[in-house]
Amino acid sequence: MFRCLRAMLILAIAAGLAGCGVVAAPVRGTSAVVKVVPVAGDVVAAPLDVTADVID
Repeated sequence: MFRCLRAMLILAIAAGLAGCGVVAAPVRGTSAVVKVVPVAGDVVAAPLDVTADVID
């Protein structure tokens, strides 16, 4: 009984970690860092934002 429950819990956690948000997080983080650059930040971050939206 507990083995089955443990296996289902592990599978649920693995499925949650395999989501697209986990893959898009580094792209979104990089975009946020690039946006801090005064003049060219928004221009450089625009393709990163589009990429993260496509991944999601």
